[in-house]
Amino acid sequence: MQSNRLLTALRRKDRQQLLTSCEQVEITFGDILWEPKQRIRHVYFPLDGFVSKLVPIDARENLELALVGNEGMLGVPLVLGLTSSSYQAIVQGSGSALRMTAASFRRDLELIPALRQQLNRYIYVLQAQLAQSAACNNFHALDKRLARWLLMTHDRAHFGNFHLTHKFLAQMLGVRRVGVTNAAGALQKLKLVSYTRGDITVLDRANLEKASCSCYQSSQDTYKSILG
Repeated sequence: MQSNRLLTALRRKDRQQLLTSCEQVEITFGDILWEPKQRIRHVYFPLDGFVSKLVPIDARENLELALVGNEGMLGVPLVLGLTSSSYQAIVQGSGSALRMTAASFRRDLELIPALRQQLNRYIYVLQAQLAQSAACNNFHALDKRLARWLLMTHDRAHFGNFHLTHKFLAQMLGVRRVGVTNAAGALQKLKLVSYTRGDITVLDRANLEKASCSCYQSSQDTYKSILG
């Protein structure tokens, strides 16, 4: 069982106080945890599952903003004093998470100053990573961007294999499905990954990192420098 890195960084006393408000739940692939503009009822600290944040573009299409695994949390709008979100949160990797009600979370934000400080730093990291992604989408080749997203997913899945369809990969990268097919094929030819009916296995992590653009390591460095 993995732990949540944001909570692990808290002092034991603060962490134990927060955990009394949490329940451990299973999150399953395809579960929708939040819908855009709907009131947020729960906050999630993933342990070994991971969640995608999707922004609706039109009635049929979505674009992925970010992945949230055990390095982060799902609940930033509440930290900022809001009650709803502009994005959909859908589980992409089954696993477990710590869940707490919005009311309990707001209370603990006031009672545990270190929690608010930690989450403020996390928000800064998210902003930096979003800016990095925007630059990446404009300037880097699709195969390098795909390698980056596969590394990010691999980090959060905690396993060598995971499930991602070409349709969802296209949503992640904001491109047509045929572009993803070609880019994934290029990575397969290099024997960095294998891809069969949406099941992806990372075969050569070290060289997949070399095949990625520099944005992957830059995002890692930002998280480490701010959150440790």
